[in-house]
Parts: sequence; structure tokens; C-alpha cells
Amino acid sequence: MTRREILAAGTVFAGLAAGFGSLFGGGQAQGKEGKFPLSLSDEEWKKRLTPEQYAVLRQEGTERPFTSPLNHNKEAGLYTCAGCDHPVYSSATKFDSGTGWPSFWEAVAGGVGTSSDYKLLYPRTEVHCANCGGHLGHVFDDGPKPTGMRHCINGVALSFKAGPTAS
Repeated sequence: MTRREILAAGTVFAGLAAGFGSLFGGGQAQGKEGKFPLSLSDEEWKKRLTPEQYAVLRQEGTERPFTSPLNHNKEAGLYTCAGCDHPVYSSATKFDSGTGWPSFWEAVAGGVGTSSDYKLLYPRTEVHCANCGGHLGHVFDDGPKPTGMRHCINGVALSFKAGPTAS
């Protein structure tokens, strides 16, 4: 192996390690950048959220798959952002994707925003709360009809309110 190949491999490894660290909450991002209707200081977020919620919503982490009780929730109701209680998903659009995270084929109108995420060295579409900018998960184009989309959402980033649904 030449010196150039060793340096190239080291660069790739360092990039992968950085991406892997941010995947599990090691990133320093504090929610989505920009202006949102609800804006709190880092200290206010830490007081409001559990450590697990903070790691996902404010540091763009990911909870372990198959750990959220919401993954198996089949009740009718509305899923809201755990950080600000803003409606984000209806139970009417929830489906079992088999991935280990609550999945939805569509968000509530005005509930979420999206942006590009390159943490794993390839582009993904990040989903964040439209009200507070909290990281919810990612959206992929391998979901069911009618949209063909799969919003793969961290259960710890959600709260659930049983009752009438919105779509």
C-alpha cells in the first residue's frame, strides 16, 4: 500500500467515525439552524427534555431501534414533537416498516420541515419539527402508497395524544 492510499483510507475512516459519532448523539448541532416560532436557549432545552430527548431533538442523535413503545402503538391519535408539543404525525398515516422506529407515510400539514443531511457521507433527507427545529428523524422514498415515502422517526422525539386524528 502506498503512502497516498494509506492517507486516503485514513481520511475515509475519520469521516466515517465522525458520521457514526453524530448518528448516536455525538454531534454538536443544536437542533436545526434557522428561525422557528419556538426558540429556547441550550440550558432551557436541557431543563425541558430528558437526556435521551435532548440527544435526539437538539443534537441530532438516533435512539436504538426497537426501543420505543410508540413503535408498536396502534391507538388512534396524534403524535406531537416531544420538545414543544407541535402536531407532527397522525396515527392514520403510521405503518410498521420493520425498521425499529415509528414510521409514517405523511406528516401533518405544516408539522415538519426537511433539510439535507450528509452525516453518513451520502445525502439523506432530515425531518425536523416546524415549530422548534428539533430533529425527528429522516424520510426515505421506500414507503407505502399513497405517497411512497417512509418518515422514519425517533420515538423519543415524539409524544402521543390519543383521540381524533388529523392527516
